[in-house]
Amino acid sequence: MAVVYEKTKMLTDKPLHYCPGCTHGIIHRLVAEAIDELGVQDKAIGVAPVGCAVFAYDYFNCDMMEAAHGRAPAVATGCKRVNPDNVVFTYQGDGDLASIGAAEITHAATRGENITVIFVNNAIYGMTGGQMAPTTLPGQVTTTSPYGRDPNHCGYPIRVSEMLATLDGPAYIARVSVHDVKHIMEAKKAIKKAFQMQIEGKGFALVEVLSSCPTNWGMTPQEALKWLQENMIPQYPLGVKKEVE
Repeated sequence: MAVVYEKTKMLTDKPLHYCPGCTHGIIHRLVAEAIDELGVQDKAIGVAPVGCAVFAYDYFNCDMMEAAHGRAPAVATGCKRVNPDNVVFTYQGDGDLASIGAAEITHAATRGENITVIFVNNAIYGMTGGQMAPTTLPGQVTTTSPYGRDPNHCGYPIRVSEMLATLDGPAYIARVSVHDVKHIMEAKKAIKKAFQMQIEGKGFALVEVLSSCPTNWGMTPQEALKWLQENMIPQYPLGVKKEVE
């Protein structure tokens, strides 16, 4: 019998702990498939964050490290510099990367560290109960902005991809989404491209993935995907922000 589809060997058999409808599982699969298809599973080193993906080391079937909150780029830098032949990636949420880890990601990018960063943006703090994040949209209701985010009081959301694209160090920066099948396929291409850039020694690569958080948004999974499409994409336009030939 012909095999139409099988689970990538880069994922373990451990059940995911994520909430129903959370798109972390989709993004995990895309990262795993990219590494598997590039044939670098035995050389891959992943760095897990603090946040919803804190247990990522249980799911990826490769060497994994756990970083202190926000410090994944620094840990990845050390891994890559000591083991330059390995393929090193971080998997981080918007609280880990864009808040407490803002300095870490900025300096890793400006140094052009030859690592791959998977940045999951769901516009909210997921693990700690739905507080406002650096990426929370204007007017978005969270537990710490019950009347909606007010830019006059809280400032505006940070567009991480655009900000890092202004630096000289990065080789590849793109923003994708996983709200439907078409965009999931495009996300996989971008993630695979980011790993390919590292394999070719071109330098720092980051893929920002717009993701949903039905639990903390107070929506059904279907409503959350629609809200992502209608609200997050206008705030965070998709596309390649920087690519070095």
